[in-house]
Amino acid sequence: MTSLPDDSLLDDAARLGEADPDGLLRAVARAGAQVRATAEAAAEAGIDRVAGSRPRALVLICRPGISPAVCDVLAALVGPACPVPLVVADRAPVWVGALDVVIAHTDDAGDTVLAESIDRACRRGATVVLTAPADGPVAAAAAGAAVHIAPRVPVPPGFSFAAAFTAGLLTLAALGLLRIDTDALADELDREAERCHVQHETFVNPAKSLALRVAEHVPLLWGLDPVATGVARHAAQVLSTHTDLPCDVAEYQQAASRTALHRAAVRGSAGRDIFADPDDFDGPAAISPRTVLLAVRSAPGDPVRRQAAEVLPTVEVLAPGQELGVPEPIGAAVLALRWELAALYLGLAAGTAGGTGRYAPATA
Repeated sequence: MTSLPDDSLLDDAARLGEADPDGLLRAVARAGAQVRATAEAAAEAGIDRVAGSRPRALVLICRPGISPAVCDVLAALVGPACPVPLVVADRAPVWVGALDVVIAHTDDAGDTVLAESIDRACRRGATVVLTAPADGPVAAAAAGAAVHIAPRVPVPPGFSFAAAFTAGLLTLAALGLLRIDTDALADELDREAERCHVQHETFVNPAKSLALRVAEHVPLLWGLDPVATGVARHAAQVLSTHTDLPCDVAEYQQAASRTALHRAAVRGSAGRDIFADPDDFDGPAAISPRTVLLAVRSAPGDPVRRQAAEVLPTVEVLAPGQELGVPEPIGAAVLALRWELAALYLGLAAGTAGGTGRYAPATA
């Protein structure tokens, strides 16, 4: 059974501060600072070495943590129109060589699998862009051979999405595969952090209101486009890090093929039965799903979005980037940050994040 949140805590800044002695909310709110610091570090590390090249293949290495979601979003932003083969793998392929570009991220300085992959790619002459801690086996493997972007804004492990995403965007931009304005990205993330500031009450705070919408439910995080589905994967990661809510993540058309779960979503979107007995339930199995549709690239009139609207007419589409009128990479980053803050607010309210709750052993 999932932990029940204390709703009143969300609108009590003092109690939230007590529940968050490690300053996790402050760490998440530093996403804009991570973007600026990563852009500076990338320039100093020599990201311009990537510029102008047309690689044989672009390899995204995803390791445990936030890396798989970052890879998904980057791959979706480039899309099927990418002029070079794009490979997503958990280690450097055996064929990697001098004509390839490799992008990798980890928060684990001792990730031996990644260290071996970086060493292989560098020895074979591949261009490697790595975001990882400054010390440890991974950094040693990259020393003198890779564009190693070490973090300059200290955040706990698992809070580095903005840094990893920025490094990937800068690499893709250097290759001419997309455009990114890191100043605009950082500024919009700062504005999102302000919109979701701990002092703002739930009814005007997008992250707190999102937290309450998924509380005590099983979130069905369904993307209306590939970029949004990548962000949904990140949302599931942070919800699983800070809360004990199980999640389902899928692109909407894939979700529609999961007939039983999709029927439950349709029933849930029809609204609550006002004649139902609130005490008539069968325990944890009665926890209802809560569908959240995410959009970054999909716009009103898009066939998938139209299909979802016809079947789930009361389900809100979460698309802050489109509401703000920002480019897709910035919209994806804003959506990711909102989920990070929502997951953390929900975890603090439920006692599954912050304080001793996050590290306490399970009790019978």
